[in-house]
Amino acid sequence: QVQLVESGGGLVQAGGSLTLSCAASRSISRINAMGWYRQAPGKRRELVAQITSTGSTNYADSVKGRFTISRENAKNTVYLQMNSLTPEDTAVYYCNAVITIVNYWGPGTQVTVSS
Repeated sequence: QVQLVESGGGLVQAGGSLTLSCAASRSISRINAMGWYRQAPGKRRELVAQITSTGSTNYADSVKGRFTISRENAKNTVYLQMNSLTPEDTAVYYCNAVITIVNYWGPGTQVTVSS
């Protein structure tokens, strides 16, 4: 099991940047995959970015070239650097960890991008 807590959300103008952090309650070095999802009002939760224990990454097409996911095993933390934000990026962002076949989620952090 693992507990996840997100931080770093907030209000930013279009074109701006934010960095989200996800702190885990245990070592993440052997967690198969960790990632960020988001859910906008009235929409389904969608994958934003994912990083495996070997460092392989996967991004949604809508964020490729703008967002970067990284992990710092020594701090049990995963980051999401978000650049060139647009109002379409407005959503609650959730941290996710997959341990064997079980998904764990943080409570989420709100990101609002104003035009």
